[in-house]
Amino acid sequence: MTPLPLPPVTEPFQLPFHYGALHQIGVDWLVAPDPVRELLAKHHPDLTAATFEGGRALVSLNYQLYFAQYAFGGGVTQEIEFSVIAFPTAEEKRLPGLTYAQYAQGWDQTKLLGIARIHVVCDNPFAITAGRELYAEPKYPGWFEVALPSLNGPAGDTWTVRCNGASIGADGALEQADAPLLDLTAKLDGLAAVAANSAPVTGYGTDREGRLLAGPMNVYQPYRWYDLSAAAHSGRTRITLHAPDGDLGRDVHALLGDDAPAAGAWTYQSPPVAAHNRPYYLPSSHG
Repeated sequence: MTPLPLPPVTEPFQLPFHYGALHQIGVDWLVAPDPVRELLAKHHPDLTAATFEGGRALVSLNYQLYFAQYAFGGGVTQEIEFSVIAFPTAEEKRLPGLTYAQYAQGWDQTKLLGIARIHVVCDNPFAITAGRELYAEPKYPGWFEVALPSLNGPAGDTWTVRCNGASIGADGALEQADAPLLDLTAKLDGLAAVAANSAPVTGYGTDREGRLLAGPMNVYQPYRWYDLSAAAHSGRTRITLHAPDGDLGRDVHALLGDDAPAAGAWTYQSPPVAAHNRPYYLPSSHG
């Protein structure tokens, strides 16, 4: 068998791409499989949607805030991905049989169960180009208003993300639009989390020539996974669609319906590397 060639890495990009810090919230939903299969076939014909309890498919919406250090300085990027959990159709016989909770905690050591990206909205034009060129991500511009758990903010574990529309101007810079797309809220306060060894996370893309590619992402500490399957947790997460007729809004509504209850949520926050401490007064000879 002739070995497959590696996808090209075009200038000025270098791989692997190293994250300086990452803060992430993902929410998962178990949903009816037929609409998922139909949408997946349009975007990634060589993938099959994974199924879990009751034959349901799994879709995920995840927000990322990350920092990267480059030779010319630093950059901060935010993005949100709407994905179907899927696997290469040709590899079906290698997959273990898992429940959703087992998958979410990283039991699939084949890492064939990955995220098939349907929409990726991003606020960094450089990252948009990199995602498209390197990983065949369906990436387009947007901007974000967020309230996140932080050591530099009020105590709590609630994540609120508003994704807004944007464009890229003639000068290559992001141009924000007054056009909310969707809100995602996850109230995880008071819930016990378990460590989830789910990395590397395989991200699937289909390039312009129809070739399927996979890009693994290593994360160097466990995720925190929250089981939201109990009825008492049904109000913990919420999606509000502000542009239901747009591509993102239409596909989210087609798969999730009207505020479907989430099956689980997962978070990752890079630990701090330094702290600037509280100042103190020194005695003065001037009184």
